[in-house]
Amino acid sequence: MTVDDSYAVQRIWRARREADGHRVVGRKIGLTSKVMQVATGISEPDYGVIFDDQVFASGSTLEHGRYANVRVEVELAFVLAEPLGAGATEHDVLAATEAIVPALEVLDSHIQMEGRTIVDTISDNAALGAMVLGDVRAAPDDVDLRWVGALLSRNGEIEDSGVSGAVLGHPARGVAWLAGKVGAHGDRLEAGEIVLAGSFTKPMWVERGDEIACDYRDLGVITCRFD
Repeated sequence: MTVDDSYAVQRIWRARREADGHRVVGRKIGLTSKVMQVATGISEPDYGVIFDDQVFASGSTLEHGRYANVRVEVELAFVLAEPLGAGATEHDVLAATEAIVPALEVLDSHIQMEGRTIVDTISDNAALGAMVLGDVRAAPDDVDLRWVGALLSRNGEIEDSGVSGAVLGHPARGVAWLAGKVGAHGDRLEAGEIVLAGSFTKPMWVERGDEIACDYRDLGVITCRFD
């Protein structure tokens, strides 16, 4: 099975969800940082789609049993004001971005974790379960996107920290990579889409009853609970 085969599997799954009435509202990029590649043993990025029923606001309670192998990652989301396709550069991404929003990604893996490869993760929609969006929206020019830091806590204890430059040196580069990838598959990123640019912490496992908080300093605090 090739990488192209696995994206074809993902497109079939996407078409079925759309046929059931769900709407694509964004994309996610995975495995963009060294810490994530080391954590998974996979050395190249992947991407998946985000549907309308997978988006939550900060302060939400999520049903733990809805997901499998539940983990949380720390990310930045790019809200696009203009479409992006093949050939987009980091500069194009920033020019097309309406707002930067802090976000948590909830991972939901339906594959065997040990020994997984890039074709497994792609076929599994890059393990996207949900995203929890923060309340603060910042213009790209108002934030040094290489130096957004975050402290990730579980039940009041800091478990991890990271800085956004860990995502390919600049998270906008991940979005440019994504635009090229979807362009190669005959698609493009549309205005209004939300793009999760990749995690700058390792995945943190979550159990039922856990309360999660992520402090992005000037970009605010995201909270959620798993019941």
